[in-house]
Amino acid sequence: MTVSTTLLGLLEPQPSHGYELKREYDTLFGHDRPLSFGQVYGTLSRLQRDGLVLTEGTEPGAGPERKRYAITASGVTALEDWLDRVEPPQPQLQPVLFTKVVLAVSSGRPAAAYLDRQRAAHLDRMRELNGLRRSRRLTESLAAEYGLFHLEADLRWIDLTAARLDQIAEEVAR
Repeated sequence: MTVSTTLLGLLEPQPSHGYELKREYDTLFGHDRPLSFGQVYGTLSRLQRDGLVLTEGTEPGAGPERKRYAITASGVTALEDWLDRVEPPQPQLQPVLFTKVVLAVSSGRPAAAYLDRQRAAHLDRMRELNGLRRSRRLTESLAAEYGLFHLEADLRWIDLTAARLDQIAEEVAR
């Protein structure tokens, strides 16, 4: 998962201050690993440099002025490209899948279609690994089986998540 595309997704519904983005990120995605303020503002600075966000205005605060960031049209395009891109099926993919589903649902994009494409990519990779499992040495076969077990778990998660998209939408809307 990339912090930059996640921040773009959080900015899309409405402009926000960096501290608001950090709070929302940590609530939705940072359960085990919250973002530091330095990471948030460093990422926003790079996104602004790249023309994906802009400073919509500043407001006085107790400390430094607070900048309100907004996503640009180029930022929306970059976010859509990332959301539409199928991730290569691999172990430990779930955090990226989870982030994409939550951002797609919260923005009204077709999360079910994304999950369908991801499921198809997983099944393709499973077919490849099954071929490797049957035609290689024991060590290679075991490595392929390891990958298969992780992909099977991802597929179960994809199916469970697809069945709960309405519930996710309700929770994210709160």
